[in-house]
Order: sequence, then structure tokens, then C-alpha cells
Amino acid sequence: MEIKIGIQNIGREIVLDSAQDADEVAAAVSKAISTGNELRLSDEKGRIVIVPGNALGYVELGGEEGRRVGFGAL
Repeated sequence: MEIKIGIQNIGREIVLDSAQDADEVAAAVSKAISTGNELRLSDEKGRIVIVPGNALGYVELGGEEGRRVGFGAL
């Protein structure tokens, strides 16, 4: 799933592909915003993105991708 994170006062957004499901990410975002703690997300390559909860501008969750077939799956 593609996740786009906008940060306050920053012109660029963070884009990552994550294996986490939408409900799990939405719960983590809600918790980070309500408590002001950090938002921690991991991408498909094992990298971790940490964003301060009080600096979040927006989080856009893309649709779940189905399994790719053919040469595009490589």
C-alpha cells in the first residue's frame, strides 16, 4: 500500500510503500496525532520512517495492491 505523509512547513511529502494494512496505519496515525508522540512506519524494504506526531499535516493511504503478475513483478 502506498502511503503519503505531508509534514507541516515542509514543501515535499514522504512517500513509502508499506506491507502494513490500512487499518493498522490509520490507528497508528490517530494515536500519534492524539498523543503527540512519534509516528513510526516501516516500508517493504525494512526501512523505518519516524515523523513527530505534532508535525503531521496529512496522511494519504493508497489502495491495497493486488499481487502483480508477469515481468512487472520482478
